[in-house]
Amino acid sequence: MEKKTIRFSRKDPAQFFKTLNGRVNDYFKTNKIKKTGNWRLHIKTIVMFTLFLAPYFLILTLGLPNWANLLLTIVMGIGMAGVGMNVMHDGNHGAYSNKKWVNKFMGGSIYILAGNVYNWQVQHNVLHHTYTNIHEHDEDMEAGRILRFSKHTEWKKHHKFQHFYSVLLYGLLTFNWAITTDFQQMYRYMKRKLSYGKLPSAATNWTTLLITKTLYVTIWIVVPMLFLDIAWYKILLGFFVMHYVAGVILSVVFQLAHIVDEADTPLPDNSGTMKNTWAIHQLFTTVNFGTKNKIVNWFTGGLNHQVEHHIFPNISHVHYTNISKIVRETAMEFNLPYNEYKTTRKAIISHFTHLKELGKQPALQV
Repeated sequence: MEKKTIRFSRKDPAQFFKTLNGRVNDYFKTNKIKKTGNWRLHIKTIVMFTLFLAPYFLILTLGLPNWANLLLTIVMGIGMAGVGMNVMHDGNHGAYSNKKWVNKFMGGSIYILAGNVYNWQVQHNVLHHTYTNIHEHDEDMEAGRILRFSKHTEWKKHHKFQHFYSVLLYGLLTFNWAITTDFQQMYRYMKRKLSYGKLPSAATNWTTLLITKTLYVTIWIVVPMLFLDIAWYKILLGFFVMHYVAGVILSVVFQLAHIVDEADTPLPDNSGTMKNTWAIHQLFTTVNFGTKNKIVNWFTGGLNHQVEHHIFPNISHVHYTNISKIVRETAMEFNLPYNEYKTTRKAIISHFTHLKELGKQPALQV
């Protein structure tokens, strides 16, 4: 079934976004700084790649005991999530650098994270950032029949337990990228002729996918099997642990920004038009969390500043803390929401409480 075309309202008599955009631009102009990444991001890039790749080479070269190798795969999972949130994410938004080739190179780091640039840019940049939290349009809200992330999704009996089993499934995110998701998405997106920028040819896309997947399996599975005197199933277990750790981190960070009590899931009217303009829609559907926590700010790549990121996705996350005051004050000035959980703990509690509410049979909800 073909999806209905969604349009956002153009009515903003108070001109919220024009005012906000002008103030943010003035901030960068006054302080004579670029909107892209800086030395802080460059240092973080080195740290994240070290966390991700150094354990791999240590495992290959040191002949460590099994328990040490297992601990290193956990570190690799943490680094994998760190590269994804801090380097790949900024790169594929064109926010890492003012040089296109640098953004392309850093965005391409997704290939060693098991993903694919084309698929990620369509799902994230196009569908998620354009149609945030809109049922059947934002694919980040869809979890098949296993999880129910929206009140508009069909309810199943097993959903009443989802607040218990959901976190067990979150760890499969990047593992699924590696084995099935990318193939399914590429087929679906190419069929719909979706793209972020110029639509690549089918031959180019599928060739890139097959080559990068082959290289990925070679690096992370074949090479360890050839060089390590370790049973094959232990290597596969380490590979799975790395992905599971990364998957839990990435999934939870995303859920805390969108699948919580404070985040709305609005629907268009019968003509396919949303109630609000795109920028105001972002304020209703995104939530910040733990923004005063320096560790959370640093590690999540500013994804805890989801409000700022959704309104200004082409600005590097290293600037979100500084521009958040402008966004918050402007939203309040226009009597618009600025949703935020003061701590990560409160956001986590809200997420699982929200899943529990969504798991109730709709007819029985109060």
